[in-house]
Amino acid sequence: MSTEQYLIFANAAVWLGLGGYVAFLASRLSGLEGRLKQLAALRGDGEEG
Repeated sequence: MSTEQYLIFANAAVWLGLGGYVAFLASRLSGLEGRLKQLAALRGDGEEG
């Protein structure tokens, strides 16, 4: 396997890892938004903004 092929595979691995991390953060943010809405409902705050 040539150096260029290793570089391509490493680049792909980095981008796949970065994409997975962004997807993970997006799912966590979605969960946090749901929790925030629950807390606002418990406090009696309406949806503002």
